[in-house]
Amino acid sequence: MVPVQRPDVDGPSRQFTAVPPGPEHVTDQVAQERITGRKTSQTDIGVLRREIQEFLKEFHRMYGCFIPLHKRDILRHLERKFHTDFSDRKKVIFSEVIKYQTAIVQKPVPSFQVVYKKHTLTLDDLSTLADQNWLNDQVINMYGELILESSHHQVHFLNSFFHRQLMTKGYDGVKRWTKQVDLFSKSLLLVPVHLEVHWCLVTADIDKKKICLYDSQGISLQKVARNILKYLMTEAKEKKHSDFESGWEVSYDEIIPQQTNENDCGVFILEYSRCLALAKPLQFSQRDIPKIRKRIYKELCDCKIHEQP
Repeated sequence: MVPVQRPDVDGPSRQFTAVPPGPEHVTDQVAQERITGRKTSQTDIGVLRREIQEFLKEFHRMYGCFIPLHKRDILRHLERKFHTDFSDRKKVIFSEVIKYQTAIVQKPVPSFQVVYKKHTLTLDDLSTLADQNWLNDQVINMYGELILESSHHQVHFLNSFFHRQLMTKGYDGVKRWTKQVDLFSKSLLLVPVHLEVHWCLVTADIDKKKICLYDSQGISLQKVARNILKYLMTEAKEKKHSDFESGWEVSYDEIIPQQTNENDCGVFILEYSRCLALAKPLQFSQRDIPKIRKRIYKELCDCKIHEQP
């Protein structure tokens, strides 16, 4: 299914088109010049208020709520609109933002959905990215699909149900999962693993024949990595890739960012996956998680990975 195309809030579709100046436009133009020149008046505040409200209305339409809204989003938009720095007017701007958010939040978008290929995310699914909520399988798996696409299929993502199925039904239970995929033609394999109340990530560097365990709590459950090793060796035998039937290395002691609470393991494995797939260093910490949650929300709604944060 083709995803719904959404306009870029900060892109050309948000710019005002030229209109012959009538009295109202002249007034707005004067007010805009005053804003740009850092003069203040009730008229200036009125122009700012309208622009803020239009931005928030469009943002709410695009994302279904204000969970992914960051203060820098509104500041960046106003700076692009008026070509001036608003850092000394944050108090006034954020006061207007709060007022409008309070008003519009009374009108939720219950039917809001994101549809991408075989994935459908509801507002309830996306809301797991708020605060310190635990991420669910739907969010994990659609994000994995976006990572797969962003790597031009050089990276393969086995969804969150794979390990569970492997453990309960063995190789025969997951044999068909790669019917149309040659794992050994990929550069990297990502396997999210859900362990009752905790997420971790197992990766396989196909070229180096190296399996790594990424655990944001440093638990280092070696059995999980060995499960994937055994699977890959069996898969190699079944698919007649004799070079991959042996010679694998398993690493349990990767130096990686660690969580400092009990709630963010799902976000950590998605960020590990994103960085590894894009060949970026794992340079983030617990302090970055709130903004990473917002970015992931936007990426899911935009149906693409943002290579630049």
